[in-house]
Amino acid sequence: MRKKILITTGGSGGHVLPAITVCDHLKTEHDIYISSDRRGLKYFDIEKYKPIIIDTPKINISIFLPLTIFKLLFLIVKSLGILKKKKISILISTGGYMSLPLCFAAKMLGIKIYLIEPNMVLGRANKFFLKFSEIIIAYSKNIISFPKKFENKLRIIKPLVRKKYYEELTNFQETKLFTIIIIGGSQGAKVFDNLFHETLAKVSKNIKIKIIHQTSENNKNILTNFYKENGIEHQVFVFEKDLNKLLIKSDLCISRAGASSLAELSVLKLPFITIPLPSSMDNHQYQNAKFYEIKDCCWIINQNDFEKKIFEDLLFKVIKNKEDYLLKKKNLENLNYQNTWININQNLLSILNEN
Repeated sequence: MRKKILITTGGSGGHVLPAITVCDHLKTEHDIYISSDRRGLKYFDIEKYKPIIIDTPKINISIFLPLTIFKLLFLIVKSLGILKKKKISILISTGGYMSLPLCFAAKMLGIKIYLIEPNMVLGRANKFFLKFSEIIIAYSKNIISFPKKFENKLRIIKPLVRKKYYEELTNFQETKLFTIIIIGGSQGAKVFDNLFHETLAKVSKNIKIKIIHQTSENNKNILTNFYKENGIEHQVFVFEKDLNKLLIKSDLCISRAGASSLAELSVLKLPFITIPLPSSMDNHQYQNAKFYEIKDCCWIINQNDFEKKIFEDLLFKVIKNKEDYLLKKKNLENLNYQNTWININQNLLSILNEN
């Protein structure tokens, strides 16, 4: 029997990409709607998903708090109308304060709430709504800050990754030069620009490499000229909708540690050096990275203790010591054994049919 399901998300790609992936998994079996705040819209194909806009304000203690609370109450009323009109029977939330109005409204209407926690630290919104939820879907049973009394609600699946990443596995291409891709993302591009380029130039004097580098619009020409001047084959970009097509052409990735980014690298079996964002809420990026480091799938560098010489030595080690590099690649393959789109699809449908 087809169910009417609404997925609430927004904010960063860490929330939106799992929501889009769940939508794609469930849409053949159920009637799926998806909502987002305005910040999250940049991750959507608007025509394809037609997201409902619930633009939840961030709740900060300030002189504007009364206005924020008024807007939140207005959005709860709006959410009640949406849930009733579309006859929603299940609300799925990927967490974050963006989910608050719809989760509150679903609770008031007695609609089943399912939570998704992509990170290795339980998010604050998910922690708040955990007691009202039917089930919480996560990637590990060892989530930090998860209350033991709710362990019966925990369901473990492989990380949610968009379908095109699985399809990309058939397009693997052998690289002519050792290719390093740097994906700093919206929060990390500027820092990554300042940390790496000089070291990469030094490495290139001893080993021929190619650099694919994500940066900001302001820094694109600066980086392009730098790589040209140092004779490094390069591709500098600001945004790429089909990042998977660049990743599959790479041998090593340098990345932040957002849950979705690391899951995508893992599925592609692409070894990575991760530099977790120090300011991430509850240090969840470090814990995301630790999940893969424990399985010997990656290298972690602490941004606050970053030293160019140590980074240079690590790059030489990774490129020259094929034994260590290939071990990480093999461990990623083992980690993703039986991790297929079809298997995750079946797991999600099975979880939805539990109640």
